[in-house]
Amino acid sequence: MSTPSSPIGIFDSGIGGLTVVREFIRQLPDERIIYFGDTARVPYGPKSPDTVRRYSLEIGHFLRSQDVKAIVVACNTATAHALPTLQREFPLPVIGVVEPGARAAVAASRRGELGVIGTAGTIGSGAYERAIKEIAPNAHILARACPLFVPLVEEGWLDTEPTRLIAREYLAPMKAAAVDTLVLGCTHYPLLKPLLAELLGSDVALIDSAHETAAETARVLRARDLLAPTNGDGWRRDAPVAHRFVASDAPDHFLRLGQRFLGSAIACVETVTLG
Repeated sequence: MSTPSSPIGIFDSGIGGLTVVREFIRQLPDERIIYFGDTARVPYGPKSPDTVRRYSLEIGHFLRSQDVKAIVVACNTATAHALPTLQREFPLPVIGVVEPGARAAVAASRRGELGVIGTAGTIGSGAYERAIKEIAPNAHILARACPLFVPLVEEGWLDTEPTRLIAREYLAPMKAAAVDTLVLGCTHYPLLKPLLAELLGSDVALIDSAHETAAETARVLRARDLLAPTNGDGWRRDAPVAHRFVASDAPDHFLRLGQRFLGSAIACVETVTLG
């Protein structure tokens, strides 16, 4: 049974969800995290909705076996295709990244001209368009799939000439449409944020869902009296909180890239094979 000291489970198709982990560590420093990166089967974007749902259920059952108190679906494609299924399957809070990201985008937009970039699966699902329209029915939304970004990030090619050329091509319609806000509809994409900001200019707000997702998770846990204690039960704000990182393949590659933006928070990576 979940208790306030139980960990939060977070999963993604690969390493991109570590951008969400970073925000959780910042906003919820007393929480323990178990992160699962499905590096054996990345990317999820080109895969069918049924396959993404199957992968997500397998990961959900693994995290449930680790006695997590909530599951955060850091992958936008898995959120788009599998969130309702996961919420029906598990008797604990399951939180996705699309709705929090949509709220943040609408709040940031000055003229209601929004762009969304994501994997083929996320863009094909129309999930962001629906979520944005529910909040701002008059918003104009331009969506485009950027399938090459995930493998580029997974390879660590964050600011190379090939990445720059590909990004320029992907962003051309956004620049032509003069969007004032761009939703980074994949957790891998924030790692490209400096490059995207340079290409789009300072007038365009870049939105990733990590901040809002962490805040939403805190609200849900607070409402259920499941926030981690700051004292007692062995967990204190002034002591290091032990997180676990699990990959389905290539743990050394995961560790090398993960340390770039989590630093000492990630000391080792376990391997668990699913499917």
